[in-house]
Amino acid sequence: MANLADALKEEIRRLARKEIKAETGATKQAVAQYRRDIASLKKQVRELEKRIGFLEDRERKRLEEPETDTETLENIRFSARSVAAQRKRLGLSAADYAKLVGVSPLTIYNWENGKSRPRQEQLAALVAVRGIGKREALKRLELLGEK
Repeated sequence: MANLADALKEEIRRLARKEIKAETGATKQAVAQYRRDIASLKKQVRELEKRIGFLEDRERKRLEEPETDTETLENIRFSARSVAAQRKRLGLSAADYAKLVGVSPLTIYNWENGKSRPRQEQLAALVAVRGIGKREALKRLELLGEK
């Protein structure tokens, strides 16, 4: 009787292992595929973060160095009203506009009220900001705020 019980136990174990293997085989394959997918996605994220960092660096450098010639700056006239109008057109406060141009808010106030005039490099920054729209101005402010 003991041999029969042992034989039945052994057969039950064998069949249970076979069933477990059949049930978990598909899961193991799915897990392996998911791990490959996750590794691939992590690689993509690293590459994209590297690209974004590179582009942000280029944009910061582009914002810091306005590309205007001194010859064209001599032909540009400064108007206190135009500074105020441009700031209002962009919908920015004096403080935000000052960040964008690279001066203090008090300087913007003095320019708008005609109490002072911008220096050559400040005039270059004003000219660089002159042709942008609201969205571009907000993007630049966001980038400058991250520094």
